[in-house]
Amino acid sequence: MTSSEQTLTPRPSPDDASAPGDRRRWFALAIVMTAAFMDLVDVTIVNIAIPSIQRDADASITQIQWITAGYALAFAAALITGGRLGDIHGRRRLFLIGIGGFTLASALCGFAVNPDMLVASRILQGSMAAMMVPQVLSIVHATFPAHERGKVFGLFGAVVGLGAVSGPLLGALLTEWNLFGLEWRPIFLINLPVGIAAFLLGRRFITESKAPKALKLDLVGVTLVSLGLLMLLYPLTRGRELGWPLWGYLCMAGALVVFAALLSYEKRKAVRDGSPLIELSLFRVKSFAAGIAVQTVFGVALGIFFLVWTLYMQIGLGWSPLRAGLTGVPFSIAVSVAAGMSVQKLVPRFGRKVLQAGALVMGAGVLLYLWEAHRYGPAIASWQMALPLVVMGAGMGLIVAPLTDAVLSEVPREHAGSASGLINTVQQMGNALGLGLVSVVFFGRIGDRLAPAQVGPAFVHAFQYALWWVAGIMGAIFLLMSALPKRPAQHVEGAEDEELPALEKEPELVP
Repeated sequence: MTSSEQTLTPRPSPDDASAPGDRRRWFALAIVMTAAFMDLVDVTIVNIAIPSIQRDADASITQIQWITAGYALAFAAALITGGRLGDIHGRRRLFLIGIGGFTLASALCGFAVNPDMLVASRILQGSMAAMMVPQVLSIVHATFPAHERGKVFGLFGAVVGLGAVSGPLLGALLTEWNLFGLEWRPIFLINLPVGIAAFLLGRRFITESKAPKALKLDLVGVTLVSLGLLMLLYPLTRGRELGWPLWGYLCMAGALVVFAALLSYEKRKAVRDGSPLIELSLFRVKSFAAGIAVQTVFGVALGIFFLVWTLYMQIGLGWSPLRAGLTGVPFSIAVSVAAGMSVQKLVPRFGRKVLQAGALVMGAGVLLYLWEAHRYGPAIASWQMALPLVVMGAGMGLIVAPLTDAVLSEVPREHAGSASGLINTVQQMGNALGLGLVSVVFFGRIGDRLAPAQVGPAFVHAFQYALWWVAGIMGAIFLLMSALPKRPAQHVEGAEDEELPALEKEPELVP
């Protein structure tokens, strides 16, 4: 998550929050995990409220896509830079800037007067999350001694699972309750008291830390990445609405030129000062290159599925947000259970086969869902969706937990920080690309002028079409996984040389 690749030298002080026995470090842990939980929930909570936002704010299809894709794009573009800023200027300082900005952006989202303001506020929210999230694990490493981190990261895993389960339910409840007549707005406004409390407590309890030899910023690289993605995504989201004009195709072709310029610039920057945004030498490692492809394509699949799934249930089937949220509970539970089993029991014994099985199982779940959606049509019930959702969730859980270790297994340790940051970045970029493709694989199957009676069946049919795409993507992921190591390395927390790859030694504490 951050770019601190060098050996970091601990410099403890008796007054530090990281001193063994100091209870302040547990307050610091609660604060940073609250921030991580806010980010996790914010991604899933918005999806369930999308139909309500579309109705209440009269948002267009393009604006609906950018409410979700804008967050993912901004988060991806600024993620590595956020980690490096923390290394250079202090993780506590960047965490406070990030959570303060995230809270402000949440307020702007909640009080948005039109869809354009909501899209802009979501982009700001994503960029602030990119300042906040990379500091979480860094602060944990600076605050806790190695022998305590196993317990700490067990708690972190529980928070991740809780965020996956509670996000859709919380979004459904807040939307369904329509608090104070605010419709969907409480899904953003709920961040205000939590964010303010985390900011104030963070100032008091979090100890500052920096990397003694942090890499330099690569703002040109960030600009080129953002420009290239924007040139690719904007025509994809607007193309159908505008009748696929020529400038859209030219813009997407121009994105390839921008990405080529990015590669050329990153090669020169690596030679000049050794701190490129993208460490291109990593792609000489076959398993890493394949893993990056898996992460990107997997992000595309998730970006497509979760948005069209929400639209299918609430607009296609006419379900309430609460019913849609409750329908997704079996999926979230299956992800959490399978993720725990894959890391603790299955991967150490079966290696890469677990990830490949996950791709096949998730693909099978998608096909089963497709069969049931076709068989029962608009009359399908929540309980009939439970089996395919559990199968899909189990497959996803087998993939998400051990995938990072598999991708990093053969990466030289001196480049582990850059590699792990890049993994998170490309997954978010893939997610943004998937959300952009929704115009093609979902809305492209829906007519422009539908009578009210035609809307539901049209959304049901478009959902079934989109599922074919998701199933095909899972097949591609299965093939790409054959290039991953047969036995992914297991990073054992607490071992001197087996720290989390992105943060190899304890950061230097700054009083």
